Amino acid sequence: ALVLRSGSLPAPIIINEERTVGPSLGADSIRQSLIALCLGFAAVMLFMMIYYEVAGIFSVMALIFNLLLIGAALAVLQATLTLPGMAGIVLTIGMAVDANVLIFERIREEIARGNPIRTAINVGFKRATVTILDANITTILAAIVLGQFGTGAIRGFAITLIIGIAASLFTSIIVGRLLFEIVYLRRPKLEKISI
Repeated sequence: ALVLRSGSLPAPIIINEERTVGPSLGADSIRQSLIALCLGFAAVMLFMMIYYEVAGIFSVMALIFNLLLIGAALAVLQATLTLPGMAGIVLTIGMAVDANVLIFERIREEIARGNPIRTAINVGFKRATVTILDANITTILAAIVLGQFGTGAIRGFAITLIIGIAASLFTSIIVGRLLFEIVYLRRPKLEKISI
C-alpha cells in the first residue's frame, strides 16, 4: 500500500512489440478520398449534362461555383480540409444536385401543363425554391447541432456542411436563375428550351 501511494510500482516493463504509425497513412487516406470525390463529382456532372442537356450544363456551372465558394470560405477561415470535411463536401454536392433536379423537374411539369416557357421557368423556380429552402434549412439546423455538441471530426464535418449548404442555396437558386435569364429569358421569342 505504501508503494502504491508513493506513485511508482517497482515492476519492470517488457516490450513485446513496438509499432509506429507515420503521416503516410493519413496522406494515403486523404489522397484516396480526393480521388473518390473527384470521380463522384465527374459522374454527377456527366449525368446532369446528358439527362438535362443545356440545363444540365447550367447545373454543372453552378456546382463548380459552389465548390469554389466552399474552398474560398475554408481559406478565409484558415480551415484544413480533412476527411470529415470532404464528407461534408460530398453531402453538399448531393444537396446541390437535388436542388437543381427539383427546379428542372418543376419546369418540365409546367411545360407539360401547357404553360408558356417563360412562365414555366418562373413558376418552376418559384415553387422549387420553397422545397429547397425547407430541405436545406433543416440540414443546416442539424449541422449547427452537430457543430455545437460534436468534437473534432464531427465539428469539422458540420462546419464544412454549413458552408456548403449556404453556398448551395446561393448557387442553385440565384446563379441557376441568372444562367436561365442570360441564355433563355432575354430572347425576344422563346419557343423551346433544352431541359
